[in-house]
Amino acid sequence: MLELSGLYYPNRIARYFFLAMDDVMGPNGLNVVLSLAGLDRYIGTLPPDDLVKQFDFAAMASLNYALEEMYGVRGGRGMALRVGRASFSQGFRHFGAFSGVSHPAFQSLSLEERCGLGLRTLADIFTTFTDQPSSITVSDTGYLFTVETSPMAWGRMSDKPVCHALVGILQECLRWVSNGHEFHVHETECLACGDGQCVFKINSTPIG
Repeated sequence: MLELSGLYYPNRIARYFFLAMDDVMGPNGLNVVLSLAGLDRYIGTLPPDDLVKQFDFAAMASLNYALEEMYGVRGGRGMALRVGRASFSQGFRHFGAFSGVSHPAFQSLSLEERCGLGLRTLADIFTTFTDQPSSITVSDTGYLFTVETSPMAWGRMSDKPVCHALVGILQECLRWVSNGHEFHVHETECLACGDGQCVFKINSTPIG
């Protein structure tokens, strides 16, 4: 596993990722990834369902790298995207901050307003409950979701962005708050590539 960062996700968010990997790859696939990542202690044992910050960013980066080892770079990217989407649909959307999405007042907002609020809510969750400060800015063509320190990229070096799970989380967040629309999300800057932060560009117009 990579050198510990001293930065953490809470156990609950790590648990979301474990449950998502189990759903996407099955328990045997999850166990293999955990072993490749040097996280054998979690085989058969999920992180606790609490908000104590104990899951080091290095462990999250190791999980994502293990997906590439197991499935290849391209296959690992696709798997991380699916895991990210599943972790949002099964976990993140149940955070209390998202409780108003089904309210008629939220549903009456324009598509652009719903997407903007959804992204801000997600950024607030990361900033409040994790050591991953995140922010959202709006432009004429879309949104920029900025992550100061991404656990997916911690300790990694790559010629291409590696935060595929975060891309999946953003895609699924937007699909949920927009009532089924898909949006293009592209990581334009990544710590693993030597950039100072990770930046995700999101078009305001849905795909198709």
